[in-house]
Amino acid sequence: MTSMPSGLCAGRVVIVTGAGRGLGRAHALAYAAEGARVVVNDLGVRADGSAGGPAGPGAPKGPGGPAYDVVQEIRAAGGEAVAHGGDIATSDGAASLVRAALDTYGRLDTLVNNAGFLRDRMLVNLDEEDWDAVLRVHLKGHFLPLKHAAAHWRSEAKAGRVPHACVVNTGSGAGLHGSVGQGNYSAAKAGILGLTLVAAAELASYGVRVNAIAPAARTRMTETTFADTMSAPQDGGFDAMAPENVSPLVVWLGSPASGGVTGRVFEAEAGRITVMEGWRPGPAADKGARWTPAEAGETARGLLADAAAPQPVYGAR
Repeated sequence: MTSMPSGLCAGRVVIVTGAGRGLGRAHALAYAAEGARVVVNDLGVRADGSAGGPAGPGAPKGPGGPAYDVVQEIRAAGGEAVAHGGDIATSDGAASLVRAALDTYGRLDTLVNNAGFLRDRMLVNLDEEDWDAVLRVHLKGHFLPLKHAAAHWRSEAKAGRVPHACVVNTGSGAGLHGSVGQGNYSAAKAGILGLTLVAAAELASYGVRVNAIAPAARTRMTETTFADTMSAPQDGGFDAMAPENVSPLVVWLGSPASGGVTGRVFEAEAGRITVMEGWRPGPAADKGARWTPAEAGETARGLLADAAAPQPVYGAR
C-alpha cells in the first residue's frame, strides 16, 4: 500500500535530469507529491542517446516531448513544475537548467542527476565514439549541473544565506562491481561515485550534502538486459522492479529530513535499501624497506589469502 504524502519537500525547488521517463519521471512525480516544485529536464532522445523518442508506449505525446508530458502530469495532480529541454552535458545547457529553477521559482534546493543512456559493447568492439558519448552524458552530465548548482549555493552561503541544499547522483551496480559488455557505462558510473565523494567534502562548508544511489529498476535502459526478471506482476502484487520503488529514498535524500547524511552511496532495489561501504583498507604488510619483486609477489599472495573475495562482475561466467 502506498503511503499518503507527508509534505516532506514542501516549499523546496528540485531539479531532476532525465526526468521524462523511467526513474527520472518517477523521481519528479514523487518530489511533486511531497510538495516540491520541480524542474523537469529531458532532452527527449532514444535509449542510446540518438535523436528522437521511440514510438509506442512512453513516447512523447505533448508538443514539448517527454519533459512536457511529465510537467502536465504534475500540474494535473495539483503540483507545480516547469519543463527544460536543454543538453545538461554542455556548460550552457547546465547553466540554463539552474537558471530555469531560479528564474521560475527564485531558489534551488535539490539537484537530482539522473540523465543517461546506454551503448553496450564488449571492449574489443567498443568504438571510441560510443565510449565518449556514454562518458559524456553520464559523467559530464553529472559534473556540469553540479558545478553550476554549487556555484549558486556558494554565492548564497557567502551572502550569509547558507542553504540546506542536497544533490543526489545516480550511480549503478555496474559502477560498483563492473558489468560485462558495459565498459563505458561502468567507468562512467564509477566516476560518478568518485565525484560524489569529492563533492560531499568540498561543498559541505556551503551547506550542501551530496549522496549517490545505485538503483535497479525496469526502465528503457534495462528492459532488454533484464527481460526475464523484470516483467511487471500480473496478479496485482508488488511490482519489485517498478522505478517508483527507488524514488522514496531519492526524495528523502533530497529533503531536510536527511540532514547529516552526506558522501554516502546506497543501493536501492524493490523493497531493499543497502548502504554501500566502498573501498576500505584490507590486509596489509609493511617491510619498512623496498621489496624485491619475488618478495612483493609472495607477500601479495599471502595478503590475498586473508582478504575478502571481490563481488562478482555482473554477467561474468
